[in-house]
Amino acid sequence: MPFLRVLKEALTSIFSNKLRSFLTVLGIVIGVGAVIGMLSIGAGASESILGQIESIGTNSIYVMRGGQDDGGTPKHLTLTDAEALSNRLRAPHILRVSPVMTSQASFTLGDNSLQTSVFGSYSGYADVTGVEMAEGNYISDTDVNTRSAVVVIGPDLAERLLGRSSGVVGSMIRLNDFPYRVVGVTKAVGGTQFSNPDMQAYMPITTMQMRVVRQTVPDSVQYIIIQAQDAQSIQLAIDEAQQVLRETHRLTPRQANDFTLTNQEDILDIANSITNILTILLAGIAGISLLVGGIGIMNIMLVTVTERTNEIGLRKALGARKADILQQFLTESALLSLIGGVLGIGLGWVLALIVGAVARNTGAPLVPVVQLEAVLLATLFATLVGVFFGWYPARQAANLEPVDALRYE
Repeated sequence: MPFLRVLKEALTSIFSNKLRSFLTVLGIVIGVGAVIGMLSIGAGASESILGQIESIGTNSIYVMRGGQDDGGTPKHLTLTDAEALSNRLRAPHILRVSPVMTSQASFTLGDNSLQTSVFGSYSGYADVTGVEMAEGNYISDTDVNTRSAVVVIGPDLAERLLGRSSGVVGSMIRLNDFPYRVVGVTKAVGGTQFSNPDMQAYMPITTMQMRVVRQTVPDSVQYIIIQAQDAQSIQLAIDEAQQVLRETHRLTPRQANDFTLTNQEDILDIANSITNILTILLAGIAGISLLVGGIGIMNIMLVTVTERTNEIGLRKALGARKADILQQFLTESALLSLIGGVLGIGLGWVLALIVGAVARNTGAPLVPVVQLEAVLLATLFATLVGVFFGWYPARQAANLEPVDALRYE
């Protein structure tokens, strides 16, 4: 039987029962829409996370506290370590070094009060991490050396405290009940309620050590960020940093490092692996609805075979082969899935637009990305689901004996 004729008969059968056909493909529509929507959200989240990491710079190296010394006491990183790493004679491939401390602090101005993160660092922290200023200046070397009571705040924090994000340089705010002068406001970059750089504050690390964080080890810091001269110098900078820290910590050749050096590329690889796993998980969960939709197609095709038993018997009596009957019912089930897949593409696109709009309104840095690969994969999978679940009913129809089919009431 010519394929075009089979296609025409399949479309006639589908549209002769519009409501039943619509309810049948609804599962496929929801499944394909969910898969495309979840994949687009996963791709958008991946780009957002990787973009934020890459904005810091791929030539950044993190020195983290790790390991224990011979006495069993955890070894701390200190400002002495940072100064040693800043020595260009000992580490010529290290461009900048910024020790970092972070803590939660209470910010107050009049009746406005809130808790948010504050970072203590050197003046080079802005260059290392890509912090840009909207107005005023970042903390200076003089501020660090004199333990000045100055602070740089994010635009959202300025808005919450002062009611505006511009014209606030020189204003006085209280941080843990101490007065601080605002010397700058960072540019807005967006964020979420869990991580929002626009709600953060920055101060000289020496001031933070003295007033904000109670230290058990003098001059200790939480971690140190190193910036290599360029991307090609990363490994040389890592080797130099390792040698300098081992000498500063007086480690013998037999002792393992009591610190950890992490390259920005390593962080990118880890983040990329995590986002890929989450995307696959989301797509897998959404794909379950496709299987449910396939079961619905199988069910309705079995009902169709029962309803059209006499028609099948008549066709066989007139010379139709098993292959013709099989082709006819497989075409119907595949068409149902394909129609559902096409409608599902539209639903997935709408879901991505809705999530993107919600993200914009809440300030979350998430822009769902509808990828052509996701659309093709979901549509192909939907069609295969239709063929797979339509095979059994089609085989049942093809195996009917003409005499028995004609006698069926």
